[in-house]
Amino acid sequence: MPHPLLDPRRLAMLHALGLEQAWVPRDALDPAELAALLPPLPGAAAAPTPQGRRAQVSDAPGATRGTPARDAPPAATERTERTERTERGHGAPVPPREAPAARATPAPVNEQRLQQVRSLAWEPLQAFTHDCRACKLGSMRHHAVFGVEHPQARVMVVGEAPGAEEDRIGEPFVGAAGKLLDNMLRACGLSRAGEDPVRTVYIANVIKCRPPGNRNPEPDEIEQCLPILQRQIELVRPRLLLALGRFAAQALTGSAEPIGRLRQRAWDWHGTPLVVSYHPAYLLRTPQDKAKAWADLCLAQDLLEGQGA
Repeated sequence: MPHPLLDPRRLAMLHALGLEQAWVPRDALDPAELAALLPPLPGAAAAPTPQGRRAQVSDAPGATRGTPARDAPPAATERTERTERTERGHGAPVPPREAPAARATPAPVNEQRLQQVRSLAWEPLQAFTHDCRACKLGSMRHHAVFGVEHPQARVMVVGEAPGAEEDRIGEPFVGAAGKLLDNMLRACGLSRAGEDPVRTVYIANVIKCRPPGNRNPEPDEIEQCLPILQRQIELVRPRLLLALGRFAAQALTGSAEPIGRLRQRAWDWHGTPLVVSYHPAYLLRTPQDKAKAWADLCLAQDLLEGQGA
């Protein structure tokens, strides 16, 4: 009596469906005999050698498909370079991740510097930012990117850090990501240019200088720049803050959660409503999340309308 898995009706059915036997017991049938039972499948590759077949045959009836046999050669795998980029989306490829080294807690901002920043008006704050050398980024940049447009805007957009074009021009959100941001704002009846503070936004970044290679900002760099951003918010006094990207979202919410868990919630930044969404550069790489970003903009609009703005 044939083995149940080698029943001719079962084999004929599998063949009619264009399927091969997933596995057979090692001692049930010689591979050459099994191959002789069925004609080759249309378009099938040449039958493997007995040595190659043994690598696909399980050692026991209870084994599952995909479990390597003891004498199977290791699968050849092609290692490809990781091309992860930062959430800003325009950085150089990141090398393979190594075990994280212990990173020291960033030194707190000098109290004298902190008090100085808190006392500055708009133009002195801008001059202070352009002269700043508090972290290593100050000696690597071309331009410090302070911010642009209406200094009394009802909506303030906060990004992460300048990229290469922003560093060259001295303005945040330029290039393809900037165009997408402009389109997003226009869909909400807002603009980055104009005289009307109700319809014009103010745009700034958490980090004012470009990290080399567009790498992620480091904790000490955020620590030194954050007081400048906080002072900007105090001077603009927006009705709504829109944080775009993980580093902006985490810096303003004080949470270490990923951005997917921070969005679609009405946060409070010292009495100012705060909405978190994806960075436009991320949306260029992941267009399927544009619908989520639109939902975040709708939440922002609802919060503004709730204030009568």
